[in-house]
Amino acid sequence: MFPKVPDQHKSNKPLVPNGLGIIYVLASATYLFLLYYFQSAHYNVSPALTLAVCILFGGFMGLLDDWMNLRWRYKAFFPLIAAIPLISLATRLEPLPRTSIAIPIIGTIDFGIYYYFIIIPIIVTITTNTVNQLGGLNGLETICPGIIIIGLMALSGSRAILLYVPMIVWLLLAFLNFQGKIFIGNTGSFAIGITLAAFAIISDLKSSLLISILPYVLNSSLILLNYFFSRTKAHVSFDGEKLSSEHRRSLITLITYHRPLTERQVVLIIAILVAASTSVALLFQMFLV
Repeated sequence: MFPKVPDQHKSNKPLVPNGLGIIYVLASATYLFLLYYFQSAHYNVSPALTLAVCILFGGFMGLLDDWMNLRWRYKAFFPLIAAIPLISLATRLEPLPRTSIAIPIIGTIDFGIYYYFIIIPIIVTITTNTVNQLGGLNGLETICPGIIIIGLMALSGSRAILLYVPMIVWLLLAFLNFQGKIFIGNTGSFAIGITLAAFAIISDLKSSLLISILPYVLNSSLILLNYFFSRTKAHVSFDGEKLSSEHRRSLITLITYHRPLTERQVVLIIAILVAASTSVALLFQMFLV
């Protein structure tokens, strides 16, 4: 049912089914539509329906990229469309969500009306694109977002119900992806990126999200700075057993710079970094906000 692509970081380059992120999209949307059906009588606006729309758009955006290999100039701004239902939800919730964001060291900044029409689109765009940029290794695109999902759910109280089924489906895909049996494709990476952004906005966990995705932001910053200033791209070499790099243009190449590591070692190191940033976000939310 799914197109197969070679696993470039295995010695014999086996063909692996790609695009199974669509399973996450369909399962999540079905679950959230059912939540909307049972909860619609209790809300003027529906967080479940809003999250479902965002995930569906993320999946559609990923499918377009898988089919058409979209240029980054388009992918960078497509998530702005997914911000529209979130803006609509935020301006209709009762009581209205906080328009302030607590930033470590800097303090709390209240953006007022600009939160709805500037900050929400920025959060969606940055989260979606940074999550999509950190990938290419088995388990990297699934395990790390899964860690952040669990962290956000732990802080979200009753809102956690929105991600019960999506989390289970995603963790199952993460297990298979880490084993090298499936790839989620851009369909999955865009969908999970929008999931993180939308759920954090719905649950008023913007600060926690921004701290949790710091490794993603570091990776994207390295990639973009090298591309804009030297027109060079990140590349990792594979000798049939280990990965290594001769430059530091991404998080993966930074970790493997003159330090050959197996694919799983690289994934586990980055997962530990994401777990550390998510833990800091949990502590920040519980004790400092």
